[in-house]
Amino acid sequence: MTKNLTPKYTVPGIEREAAGRLIGVLRLRLHALNDLHLTLKHVHWNVVGPHFIAVHEMVDPQVDRVRDMADDVAERIAALGGVAQGTPGALVEERTWQDYSIGRDGAIAHLGALDLVYTGLIEGVRDAIKEVGEIDPATEDLLIEQLRDLEQFQWFVRAHLESSSGTLVTADADTEKEAAARGAELG
Repeated sequence: MTKNLTPKYTVPGIEREAAGRLIGVLRLRLHALNDLHLTLKHVHWNVVGPHFIAVHEMVDPQVDRVRDMADDVAERIAALGGVAQGTPGALVEERTWQDYSIGRDGAIAHLGALDLVYTGLIEGVRDAIKEVGEIDPATEDLLIEQLRDLEQFQWFVRAHLESSSGTLVTADADTEKEAAARGAELG
């Protein structure tokens, strides 16, 4: 990111330049969480088929928790002296991933695609934890708590995609569309 995110002030015990690094990391986490919130609602609205109600009802608590996570990240950015950019334009301009690619489709197809979404998100959180852990244990703790919840949500998704022999149908999928197609084979 080329923007100078160094705040004019920050929390005690953290240098302003270090706070700027934290803010930069947290901005991407905020965008990822806002994107996930919208993606989960998209799935909620566009899921069909025999597993409709299970998936429709499973994603709403995830939506609520993800919104809370985004709020926590935005408030941490503000506490560090930064600006929490929560606008759609900032999200689209600064994100490092493509938009969710599945429209109206079967429940298991959406879950296949969501498995890849969660994998990307979780990998990003783990990278962020490594980076902020060198600077600030409070920000690291915030991200670790969120990581636990995101991993649990992925487990909920994967429980629908796992065969009785323990094989995950999306294991080798590289794209959401490929993961959705593999999931649809189960559904």
